Amino acid sequence: MPRSFKLPSKIRFEYDIREGIKQQYTHGVWGGVNSQGEIEMNFYTESDKLPSFSERAINPDGTLGPELITQTDEKTLIRDVHSRIVMNYHTAQALRQWLDEKLATIETEETDITDTFFGDPEGGLEQ
Repeated sequence: MPRSFKLPSKIRFEYDIREGIKQQYTHGVWGGVNSQGEIEMNFYTESDKLPSFSERAINPDGTLGPELITQTDEKTLIRDVHSRIVMNYHTAQALRQWLDEKLATIETEETDITDTFFGDPEGGLEQ
């Protein structure tokens, strides 16, 4: 005979933030599906590659002159991977839903802000 089980009416989640955690900004993500069927995401920021050295001319009076830059036709960007995330299918689905909700909120707020400052196109403020 199956045992009856009553689910709680609510659940509380508490968040502990690790000491030393830092906020990360991202320009993009690179990754894919690994051999275990999980999604791997590598978040990065992008910047121009710094030269290995720089030189400046010295003026006759001993002050620093202009920087002497070696010109190259090659453009190199550095992608600094700062976070690696691995998640299963169900977590990826939940993340997608969460992002969709946040994007919808932003889109609604942008419309509200535009209407407030620039008027409703159907007869709002005149410019």
